[in-house]
Amino acid sequence: MTEENKELEVVEEVTVDEATVETAAELAEEEVAEAKPAKRTRSRKKKIETKEEKPESEWKEQVVQISRVTKVVKGGKKLSFRAIVIVGNQKGQVGVGCAKAAEVIIAIQKAIVDGRKNLINVPIFKTTIPHPIKARSGAGAVMLRPASQGTGIIAGGAVRSVLELAGIENILSKSLGSNSPLNAANATIEALKSLTPFAEVAKKRGLTMSELLN
Repeated sequence: MTEENKELEVVEEVTVDEATVETAAELAEEEVAEAKPAKRTRSRKKKIETKEEKPESEWKEQVVQISRVTKVVKGGKKLSFRAIVIVGNQKGQVGVGCAKAAEVIIAIQKAIVDGRKNLINVPIFKTTIPHPIKARSGAGAVMLRPASQGTGIIAGGAVRSVLELAGIENILSKSLGSNSPLNAANATIEALKSLTPFAEVAKKRGLTMSELLN
């Protein structure tokens, strides 16, 4: 390996305020909207500007970690910021986005767009998950168990953010692996992705939902 290919990353956590997150979310909304093909019109009439309030988006974003990454390369150091953002609509859809950029707000914006591209559907039974499950992603491992009404979300860190934005209200969880927010979030996503709905199990066994659930 030549000296040009040798790289060393030094990660330092950085705090960010809510205004920066809101601005990044608005920029991400515009980027997603611009990606959709727009209809062409031949009208040459001047558009009348009207001040209308934008409808509130159903998607919510939560920044888990902002890290300052110093990459040592030949010729000096390259400074950038890495953002980890959880995106969800609290209705069974959630995703994790991770991106780097030279500025914090651009890193958050790119992470939000990345999270929108990696959404998963979570099978929610009443207000919890259908069955216990364990999952691993890299060095991160998570155990999830269903809970009764009124338990709340027993979790912390990135695991709690993923479960909240997925729309789960009662659940028990335990992080069994790395303390890295990215590994914990990805492990939680893998666990939620592997859940099997009761309707699918009943169909495979040739039973009705009432017979399966007694």
